[in-house]
Amino acid sequence: MSTVMTEQRCYTVKDLQKILGLSRPVVYELLKRNEFRWIMIGGKYRISKKSFDEWLDGTADS
Repeated sequence: MSTVMTEQRCYTVKDLQKILGLSRPVVYELLKRNEFRWIMIGGKYRISKKSFDEWLDGTADS
């Protein structure tokens, strides 16, 4: 039986902290402002990778 790895489709708050170099409260503020799509599963945020990447690409052009 082989294990198939799929492409990561969502980020965690910790992932965003590392990518953006921001503190946890600042990442939560971005989530609160609905800067990108997210869902909550088991009390933890999961951020849409596609939505986040599009947001980040859009802000990089500013």
